[in-house]
Amino acid sequence: MRVLGAVLAGGMASRFGSDKALAKIGDETLLDRAVASLREQCSAVCVVGRRAAPVQVVADWPRPGLGPLGGIAGALRLARDLNLPHVLTVAVDIPALPRDLVGQLVPAPACVAAQPVVGLWRTSDIAMIDAILASHTPHSIKAFADACGARRVTLNRKLGNINTPDDLKEIGNGGTGEGPNL
Repeated sequence: MRVLGAVLAGGMASRFGSDKALAKIGDETLLDRAVASLREQCSAVCVVGRRAAPVQVVADWPRPGLGPLGGIAGALRLARDLNLPHVLTVAVDIPALPRDLVGQLVPAPACVAAQPVVGLWRTSDIAMIDAILASHTPHSIKAFADACGARRVTLNRKLGNINTPDDLKEIGNGGTGEGPNL
């Protein structure tokens, strides 16, 4: 399956207190972990919402400040330009992604029920995301998922999420990232 992997890494990280993408688990940043995971299962990989990254950087569309939906819109545009029919989106603050994430989300469109920022989207749905971003309706991933008919998927294991330095410390101490705060 031809898929663009997109790490959404443009958030403010206000609860974390610093640039979450550059936070480390061991010797590896969260950004590097996410990129490496997507390289294993995608045809190409990009990072959305940053100025620099170890792979191609993409801007939010149509402008910064629209949250994850603007990041997904930017990634869909790059996928269209690369002639890739699908985009797998993940947030930079998920410490460990399943190696078979694409397989668990096929067929597209689909997103993780508990974390819809993790999704497999059709590049052909650009018009739908553009309509949401141009409207006065909430600019949410759930609105986009509903508009494109995305299935809500429960993965074979819970995804962790790092929101605070304590969450990062738990992972660094051997936690699974599936604790009550994650």
